[in-house]
Amino acid sequence: MKNFPTLHTERLDLIEIEQHHLNDFYTIFSDPQVTRYYNLVPFTSPEDGQKYIDLFQKGFQDGLYIRWGIALKGNSNIIGTIGFNNYQLNHRSNVGYDLAAAFWGNGYVTEALKEIIKYGFQQLKVNRIEAEVMPENIASARVLEKAGFQKEGLLRDWIFWNDKHFDVFMYSLLL
Repeated sequence: MKNFPTLHTERLDLIEIEQHHLNDFYTIFSDPQVTRYYNLVPFTSPEDGQKYIDLFQKGFQDGLYIRWGIALKGNSNIIGTIGFNNYQLNHRSNVGYDLAAAFWGNGYVTEALKEIIKYGFQQLKVNRIEAEVMPENIASARVLEKAGFQKEGLLRDWIFWNDKHFDVFMYSLLL
């Protein structure tokens, strides 16, 4: 069994998402503001998050992806998640993140993103980190730009979710 890497920033601990975070998950993902640009239907009960916790744990053990819980320094509750949805050694990875609306506007995602970028380049040995952002999600685009990502272009009808196609902007950061 692999040991999950805990990362630290000035204000945050990036920790393994575990069973006791189920209610935190519900708080984050039951909010339609959080899931608005996320291909996820808002949770209606804490149990809705169980499959994601299981998925994150299995994905890490299988070496497919890694997702951290974002916690305020010294706190065990999570206020969001961040991680690599997939990664390929010496090639590329796709990053994703979310944060409870009560914590928006404090720079937490930018801070966490900068830390996992270092991890991606140094530990996962990726050469390229990608992010897909719906054009309307201006706040997410700003986070990526603050972290050094460049907008590459529009991918038309790139995502199919909830019986609809969505355009996304592709952002990337190279080693």
